Amino acid sequence: MSHRILLLGAPGAGKGTQSAKLADEYGVEHVTTGDALRANKDMETEYGTPRSFMEAGELVPDPVVNEIVEAALADADGFVLDGYPRNLDQAEYLSEITDLDAVILLDVDDEVLVDRLTGRRVCDDCGANFHVDFQPPEEPGVCDECGGDLIQRDDDTEETARERLGVFYENTEPVIEHFRDEGDLVEVDGEAAPDEVFDRIRDVLDE
Repeated sequence: MSHRILLLGAPGAGKGTQSAKLADEYGVEHVTTGDALRANKDMETEYGTPRSFMEAGELVPDPVVNEIVEAALADADGFVLDGYPRNLDQAEYLSEITDLDAVILLDVDDEVLVDRLTGRRVCDDCGANFHVDFQPPEEPGVCDECGGDLIQRDDDTEETARERLGVFYENTEPVIEHFRDEGDLVEVDGEAAPDEVFDRIRDVLDE
């Protein structure tokens, strides 16, 4: 059976980790907005190509993002969608182009989210992700994968983390309410260890 799963959650809730595990478990595509845009930078739309906006440092307009995501989903035999929709217009568009089997919201307390975001470290060379508490490298400050330096990104400071959460709630609350009104939304406690959270999601999908 092919699964069409939408995973929602604030920054730091674990969407990327859980999406990758779900894609592997069910043999479906892991579709993220960023990957879809990068893979289709030169796709022609009536508004121009994604590349034209990205190279100008501008946000890619919703209609362009919508077309890119629709193309990515059309090519997938089942998917886990992560990072889209980001606002109500995108959510309504998504409901028009596909029938989702499950919409799962990872519910995590704000203070836990801030701890997760500020503890993240990224390899300056290969981009591998670590966390000072939950996934520390074998040697502090050194990437297990390539030996590169681990850095804290500018958007992982506490001030920026709280700003990101504020933006998320402002934009995404209407998305959550949209799917709640449609009767598709299931909330899953996302504060446990990743494997435990994954088991909870799998229980929802296998019901």
